[in-house]
Amino acid sequence: MIISEPVATNPVYLEIIDFFASGTTPQAVVDFQPSPAAQHRALELLDLAKEDRLTPEQESELEHFTELEHILRMAKARARQILDAKQ
Repeated sequence: MIISEPVATNPVYLEIIDFFASGTTPQAVVDFQPSPAAQHRALELLDLAKEDRLTPEQESELEHFTELEHILRMAKARARQILDAKQ
C-alpha cells in the first residue's frame, strides 16, 4: 500500500483524531459529519475511481477514506446502542 502522506498529517485523519481527542459523547458521535472539504475529496476520489483514473497515491487515499468510513459507521452504531440503553 502506498501512502501519499503520513497518516498523522493527513487532514481527514487529523479531523477525526481531533474530534475523538477533544472528548465526545455518544450523541456527538451520532451527529458527527466529516467536513465539507473531506466529503468533497472523497467524492472526487470516487469519481476518479469510476473513470479508472486513480494514481497509486489516490488509490491509497481512497482506501483510507473507506477504512475511516467503516470505523465511523461502527462508532455511530455503537453510540446509538448506548443512547437507546439510556432511554
